[in-house]
Amino acid sequence: MRRAASLFLLLCLSTSLAASGDRPLAPLRKTTAQPAAKPDAPPLVTPPATPPAATPPAPGPGETDTTTTLPQPSSAAQELYSSAQSDLLQIRMLLRNGRTQSTVGSGFLVGESNLVLTNYHVVSQMALDPAVYTGEYVDTDGKRGPIELLAVDVLHDLAVVRVNRQGSGVFIVPEKPVKLTQGQPLYSLGNPLDLGFAISEGAYNGVVSRSFYDQLIFSGPINSGMSGGPSVTAGGTVAGINVSKRRDGEAVSFLVPVKYAQDLLRTVELQGAPPKDFNPLIAAQLLAHQRAMVARLLDTPLSIKNMGPYRVPVRESGQVRCWGRSNVKAETSYSADTMSCAMESAIYVSDTQQTGHVSMTHQYLRSPSLHPLRFAALASSQFRIDRLGSTRDTRLTGPLCSERFVHSNTLPLRAVTCVRAYRKFPGLYNFTLLTASTDNPQASLQSRLDVAGVSYDNGMRVTRAFLNALGRNREL
Repeated sequence: MRRAASLFLLLCLSTSLAASGDRPLAPLRKTTAQPAAKPDAPPLVTPPATPPAATPPAPGPGETDTTTTLPQPSSAAQELYSSAQSDLLQIRMLLRNGRTQSTVGSGFLVGESNLVLTNYHVVSQMALDPAVYTGEYVDTDGKRGPIELLAVDVLHDLAVVRVNRQGSGVFIVPEKPVKLTQGQPLYSLGNPLDLGFAISEGAYNGVVSRSFYDQLIFSGPINSGMSGGPSVTAGGTVAGINVSKRRDGEAVSFLVPVKYAQDLLRTVELQGAPPKDFNPLIAAQLLAHQRAMVARLLDTPLSIKNMGPYRVPVRESGQVRCWGRSNVKAETSYSADTMSCAMESAIYVSDTQQTGHVSMTHQYLRSPSLHPLRFAALASSQFRIDRLGSTRDTRLTGPLCSERFVHSNTLPLRAVTCVRAYRKFPGLYNFTLLTASTDNPQASLQSRLDVAGVSYDNGMRVTRAFLNALGRNREL
């Protein structure tokens, strides 16, 4: 890991921190993290909208929606589908060894060219592991052929591939942005659940406000396998590309705005030969994202909230949402209040890895009735350094951790910092900071910060800002 030797300086984060002890932790073993009955923090990188397209032939538990049947299309939709079906494609990822189908999605021919637009997550296996996976298309007549990956935009979940046939010109990708009005009819096309090509009617209903990058709200059903397909106006102009849906909503789906597809097509036009290895390109895009993410996170000081006698940092913004809970009504010997903030979106890299995400959690434990030794045992059971996510993800190194006792602001703390490096994307890391107050034998503030997919320097910056903001506001 780059600059691993400086890891043990992680908690010397400012000149105001005075360390009183130093004890390195051995790297954690690669074992499955045991789930807690009441986890202290929400899942690190689980966005509310899940990409519906990279669908295995046999959906696993929970992947099949009970309302997957599309409604009978109107005459306008039938006419549109009839004219557009020749330029609709299914995009399949295949294992090179045996040509077995791995995942399926959709795509569409752009104008009269041999270029096909789809989602990055549809072709991510081919982009990340070209020695293991290849791709093919299948059209509405059952004809098939190879695909060549030309360009990817991981941040907006788009890709361009080239095929050995031309489009008829039915799908128009305009050069200028498409202006849509609230409630305007849109039609999404694709191959849902690998059952056959279909068209779904819906309407445009604005832009998602809590996404780091713009996404359009499509009030209509988009099912697994339709990702990468076009969403068009009644005149056939492409307004967006199917990308995801809310599993907890009714016909709440999302589209990548066509403006991002326009940019990617211009990249293809100018780049000449496609990259031989897409991993450095993906790494560069993720590094660009983390720079923007951290700049936005730290453009103003973190907000401070009170939890009992403690002062804790949070960030509430258009991309980060906070919530709280308490066990005050439970029959327990201690009280616990929890405050959590997390970004509501993440960058999809693969089916086992999402990144570009920040979350922070604070838990205030106290018990005037428990003996200090029993309370210490309770607090220690809550301070779990093994809750760092799955260690079976081979795309990350194992966590390297360090522990110190420090003074941050006015508060003495036990602090553990763990860092994991991305194997395929040099320069990217996941940071986790766990802290516990040590100022009172019958009260404990336990905080956690997770920052996924950042440079080493930016991981240090965010960790420093978080740690320096912890403190006390009055005596117990």
